[in-house]
Amino acid sequence: MVTYRILGKCGLKVSEISLGCWAIGGPSFSDDGFPNGWAGNDDRESLVALHRAYELGINHWDTADVYGRGHSERLIGQVFKGGVKRENIILATKVGWFKGTAAHSFDPLHIRHQLEQSLKNLQTDYIDIYYFHNAFFGENDFYIHQAAEEVQQLKQEGKIRVIGQSANSFDQFIRVLPVTQAEVLQLPYNALKSPFDDQENNIFKWADNKNIGIVMFGTYAKGLLLDKYDPQNPPQFERGDIRGNYDDFKTDFIKKLKPVLEKVRQRFGSDVQNLARIFNQYALSRSRHAVVIPGFKNKHQVEMNAATMEKPLDDKEIEYITGVFAQFKS
Repeated sequence: MVTYRILGKCGLKVSEISLGCWAIGGPSFSDDGFPNGWAGNDDRESLVALHRAYELGINHWDTADVYGRGHSERLIGQVFKGGVKRENIILATKVGWFKGTAAHSFDPLHIRHQLEQSLKNLQTDYIDIYYFHNAFFGENDFYIHQAAEEVQQLKQEGKIRVIGQSANSFDQFIRVLPVTQAEVLQLPYNALKSPFDDQENNIFKWADNKNIGIVMFGTYAKGLLLDKYDPQNPPQFERGDIRGNYDDFKTDFIKKLKPVLEKVRQRFGSDVQNLARIFNQYALSRSRHAVVIPGFKNKHQVEMNAATMEKPLDDKEIEYITGVFAQFKS
């Protein structure tokens, strides 16, 4: 059964477990040549999975212009012509990691161009949540005021319903939000590593006080928390896969993580479905205005993610998870 939450003062009602559409964009590279996509996707399976998410009532789909350089957006656009009613989906996309020929990805003209391209890719005439994809507005935030004004103008034109802001630290949010005026925050969060719930820099308490919604990605730590990898045979990723950039997927880190995940398995159950539930529910416990957007590549993964909405964690279980992962946050 799908359950829903309100994303704070913006009023959008979205499924607790929503849809992160990065992986279906496929392998790709950033402007400077670094891998920033995911390998192993199949467009036919992606389309089946999107339709299944719709059938299940997962109504919040999150993508970005940079995911496969528009490929993720274009796949979503296909299903809006194939039985999925656009008005039933809370659709989010982003700008900020792909600059094309512009001097900066937050140049106002570039923002407008990228939004128009996203609208075409997605085969829609409005975006429900449009995010600044990062907090890097140029040297001394040179572009921030121009960028904020342009997005406000696009909102007045009816092309955007809600403005969002993605960032990687509490300090980044606090620096840029007075200007960007975002009503929804997006951030990476999982039980393994996060800077966001420190006592002094707790973004969840801060956002709750201001009635701001939060969307979290990375609850599985790119699959590490699902215990998929063997330290003796670490994964080898294809070109264009962002996971190849991280030492966390090498022998030493996987070996360190294994016994901690074994403790979680012993407490909560050994199958992958249990691990997925634990880590999504751990994130959801941070705020009543928060939802998560785990990724997927196929119908099975969508169904597994959706099932994690059942049975929230109690306080003792949350305390246990926090304790077993404490060594990674010191």
